[in-house]
Amino acid sequence: MLTQTLKTQAINTQIGGKIAPAHPVSDQFGAITGHVGLVATEFSYRKDEEIYGEDEPAEYVYQVVTGAVRSYKLLSDGRRQIGAFHLPGDVFGLESGATHRLAAEAIIDTTVRLVKRASLEKAAGTDVQVARKLWAMTASELRHAEDHMLLLGRKTAMERVATFLLEMDRRLAVAGMMALPMCRRDIGDYLGLTLETVSRALSQLHTQGILGFSGARQIVLRNRQRLHNLDA
Repeated sequence: MLTQTLKTQAINTQIGGKIAPAHPVSDQFGAITGHVGLVATEFSYRKDEEIYGEDEPAEYVYQVVTGAVRSYKLLSDGRRQIGAFHLPGDVFGLESGATHRLAAEAIIDTTVRLVKRASLEKAAGTDVQVARKLWAMTASELRHAEDHMLLLGRKTAMERVATFLLEMDRRLAVAGMMALPMCRRDIGDYLGLTLETVSRALSQLHTQGILGFSGARQIVLRNRQRLHNLDA
């Protein structure tokens, strides 16, 4: 997941039929396209609609404007492994090869903007600032992949859920509450856990007073320090 971000203004994200304001963010992707005069085009996708498929040509680079996107791979036995959740401001689809390694779908109704990859690469070849920003985006994605590999390979189920909640708290929380666009099955496929294991872990955290629920996907962290302690 790339954590490059949009304009320094509140972005409205539709979650479960409600509008939840996201954090103000800064726009490095827009800074690149604006700096070299590239035109970014906006497209809208309905809930669960595919944005691009695995092994399709990687002709564009994308940024979430509103909504949320999951990138994932379907395994040969039909299981799904989600590699990242892309939230407003996040850049995705930036590949090292000619095709997409993962597929991407809208989790909820989502708007993205995109720019031709070839145009970005051409600009990077002649502009040092563009090259540096693209390198920073790539490095950010690599860091996320390394962290995710550690999470899947070494952490217990409770540690994985704690790590996820702390990440979402950092990226989504407004006034102490995070409204998750993804369902628990999505969370399980991201953490390498079953739906039942995710639900059980959340129930345990609720019983321990670490978090509270305000709706199906709205979570309030009541004790971040205890959650940090679980995130070994």
